[in-house]
Amino acid sequence: MRTLDYGVIGNCRSAGLVSKFGRIDWLCFPDFDSPSIFARLLDEDKGGYMNIIASSDSYNITQSYIDQTNILSTKFISQDASFEILDFMPRYKTGINTHYIPPELYRLIRIIHGKPKIRIEYVPAMNYAADITINQKINDEFIRTSSSNNHKDTVYLYSNLNLQYILDHSEIELTEDSFLLLSYYQKLIHIDIDRVNLEYQRTKVYWLNWSNRSKKFFTYNKEITRSMLVLKLMSYHRTGAVLAALTTSLPESIGETRNWDYRFCWVRDASMSIRTLLQLNHSGAAQRFITFIKNILKSKNDSLQIMYGIRGERELTETILNHLSGFENSKPVRIGNQAYIQKQNDSLGYLMDVIHQYFYNFPGSLDEVEEMFEVVKIIAKDVTDNWRKPDKGIWEIRNTDHHFVFSKVMCWVALDRAIKIAQLLNRDHFVEVWGKEAFLIKEDVFANGWKEELQSFSQAYDNTYLDSSLLLMETYGFIEPSNEKYRKTVKAIKNKLFHYGLMYRYKNEDDFGSPTSAFTICTFWLVRALFVTGEEEEARKIFNQLCSYTNHVGLMSEDLDFISKQQLGNFPQAYSHLAMIDIAILLSKEKKTSHFIRP
Repeated sequence: MRTLDYGVIGNCRSAGLVSKFGRIDWLCFPDFDSPSIFARLLDEDKGGYMNIIASSDSYNITQSYIDQTNILSTKFISQDASFEILDFMPRYKTGINTHYIPPELYRLIRIIHGKPKIRIEYVPAMNYAADITINQKINDEFIRTSSSNNHKDTVYLYSNLNLQYILDHSEIELTEDSFLLLSYYQKLIHIDIDRVNLEYQRTKVYWLNWSNRSKKFFTYNKEITRSMLVLKLMSYHRTGAVLAALTTSLPESIGETRNWDYRFCWVRDASMSIRTLLQLNHSGAAQRFITFIKNILKSKNDSLQIMYGIRGERELTETILNHLSGFENSKPVRIGNQAYIQKQNDSLGYLMDVIHQYFYNFPGSLDEVEEMFEVVKIIAKDVTDNWRKPDKGIWEIRNTDHHFVFSKVMCWVALDRAIKIAQLLNRDHFVEVWGKEAFLIKEDVFANGWKEELQSFSQAYDNTYLDSSLLLMETYGFIEPSNEKYRKTVKAIKNKLFHYGLMYRYKNEDDFGSPTSAFTICTFWLVRALFVTGEEEEARKIFNQLCSYTNHVGLMSEDLDFISKQQLGNFPQAYSHLAMIDIAILLSKEKKTSHFIRP
């Protein structure tokens, strides 16, 4: 069975997945959500890939990140010869507020010893492998790859290796350091090994500097740093949008149909990610996300959706790609996501939580503050108008609406943070109006969400199912961890949903039957709930076990198989990594670093 043994590389514009053996199985150009060039991840036969293959089976292959960076190293070691592939996408500063982030992927091949022999398999498949792909060697300068259906759809492969050998997949003996550069645009400068080394060093320094600005911790620092770098990589630099994941249609369970495109910006996921990055001293990402929100609310009449395209697109029409077999033959393969039309009342709570932190930590000029307070009023009105209505809930139930308890809780959070913002700005009228509405929401939840027969809050007012999202009631301040009803809810949810060391989201049937895999973030939520209610030893035990389920380079997907612990779902998943950071910080102590002023 295939596993998600991949490292991810990227530059906050696009990203690629590199297998632990050095094969690129996923790449979209020029942006995260563009059609794929390599999609072997979704169809092993025709999806397309790029591989660097050692000529002998005697090589021991290992893969790791260059420490504190998003540069991936794959080493091939044998007695006779050894080499290293350094995979990266360029990202570095060119001015105070300007960055170099071209749609380019570099593969720098460095000889460690001997004269390794390799073959290069360059097998692009344009437009999600829907088009016939044409490769042409142009004047020994580059290979131009184009689509038979669209001559404008091109990419360019540069190398100091023999281009014909690359096209023919012929054996190549390495006598010097070499490179492959795949660029969406034709280069206007000469590309040689010196230039490639320069791009490598610039990119390495950028990531080292970025990581160095983060808070450091005595425990779990490795897990926090890798997750932080993943979250950063998944932010779209041009707009501030944050992706839920870098892939589409990786199944939540093998052979089932819960396969979704996650290359979009969910307000919920993005707000959670930004909240986490703020904890680690990375305010720039939060500022860009706030700008993204301001840009999608172009007028006072605009309403907030639960999700957007990474440029702020509102229509994300869902299409099925029938020609692709899917990961492990799990169909369908989808692009786009029809969930954009759903109403999910909880999403506004996360967003307002981040906006509150924005006001508290770095309010801007008067005009910026006034503009953002207008956004606050729009969201508060939306909550006031809609919290009494049923919705699709945090789990995006497609065909039914319910009065989900957690949706009500997050509506309260939205108003609670709006009240705090109004207090900061001395807007007493809004403090009073929103305060009364927040009180009504809390009363409603305790009256209709608590079920005596369960001794727990329930998933929705009209059912008696348990739901992992209820564990977050304490996280956002709706209820104290010492509150007996919360403690009983934690106990009931653990008894019902904790299975082989992992958590179900819920067990009741939805549009696609009953869930059969563990939703990774829910186990992190359980860890926090146990920790804050006094079960610290058990919380640490579960967390340490969960950390062991990351892949070989510390990455996590959306879901896990209960028995095998195989990673499932889209990958890497922002939800999982932000939860990893949050819980690691909870269980850690911050390092106090000294800053010396040089004379």
